[in-house]
Amino acid sequence: MTGRQFLLLSCLSAMVLLCMLREGTGATVGSRQPAGEETQEDSTQKIFMQESDASNFLRRRSRRSPKSRDEVNEQEERSREAVEQWRQWHYDGLYPSYLYNRHHI
Repeated sequence: MTGRQFLLLSCLSAMVLLCMLREGTGATVGSRQPAGEETQEDSTQKIFMQESDASNFLRRRSRRSPKSRDEVNEQEERSREAVEQWRQWHYDGLYPSYLYNRHHI
């Protein structure tokens, strides 16, 4: 009987917790408007961008457009950092490292 009571009590407490969490989402910190008073236009304004901005973005970043110099530099820097981290991790105390200068196997 205690197993059944424990199961019933845990299900009931989980249900109460879920109900409290669902009601708590409307009272988030920093919201200036009460819950439910945000208009439909405001929510779509936040999600979607202007049509002209979207077309400019797609025109600039089409499939064949080259990457900007900043994007190329950032990608090169990340790959350089990854190579440097790999070399530091696998460094065996010898310079140049022993693995690259083995003349025998």
